[in-house]
Amino acid sequence: MPRSPRPKLAVWKFASCDGCQLSVLDLEDDLLALAGAVEIANFREASSAVVDGPYDLSLVEGSVTTEEDARRIREVRAESRILVTIGACATSGGIQALRNFADVKEFARVVYARPEYVRTLATSTAIREHVPVDLELRGCPVNKAQLLEVVSAYLGDRSPNLPTESVCASCKRRGTVCVMVARGTPCLGPVTQSGCGALCPAYDRGCYGCFGPAETPNLPSMVRRLDELGVDAAARVRLFRTFNAGDPLFREAANASAPPAEAR
Repeated sequence: MPRSPRPKLAVWKFASCDGCQLSVLDLEDDLLALAGAVEIANFREASSAVVDGPYDLSLVEGSVTTEEDARRIREVRAESRILVTIGACATSGGIQALRNFADVKEFARVVYARPEYVRTLATSTAIREHVPVDLELRGCPVNKAQLLEVVSAYLGDRSPNLPTESVCASCKRRGTVCVMVARGTPCLGPVTQSGCGALCPAYDRGCYGCFGPAETPNLPSMVRRLDELGVDAAARVRLFRTFNAGDPLFREAANASAPPAEAR
């Protein structure tokens, strides 16, 4: 009796640093087991071999920053039964979404000797702003265990079990003293989704919001608390405009502190 074909898995890169794709490779022994359960049909970070679609599951890293990106993600969506975006770039535009609050032509003029050859959009946007997305897996980079859970869940035809709580819950579980309460350190932990294991607070540093907003963040209260700690408006804007600058909730929180001329 012939064996059933293995599900086809594809991993796609858009504008990004490749860190989330490396998280796939960092699965190590689990990756070997995964490779036995699926056909890795398209994963340029790992192999030049490409198998034509359609694909059962596509993992997409990176944001849309060029017209070519916008065209290509529509092609990927058309070839994918399930499309999951992985990482801050794909889910909120990433660190490159800082261009959304400035003049990208001026950036190009300063950085490149021949800016006239640069072809780019004025914004860096999340994949969901261009095509339907089945699931967003956040982080900068993504959590390896969460990534494996997502792939395993879809292979098993079930819903992934992912956290929606804030980083504060992780701090409490590992017994980390709250840096904001004890030391007055600005920290986005109360409004950021867990996933990193509360790494920064464990080393006496405030959370930078790598995993984006938690499920129900009280961002107005967070802005007021930062103000009470003496964090000036410019510093509050910088705090929210980092890895998830393009996320609508973090963007709104930054705009609440920014002068009207700088709010976007």
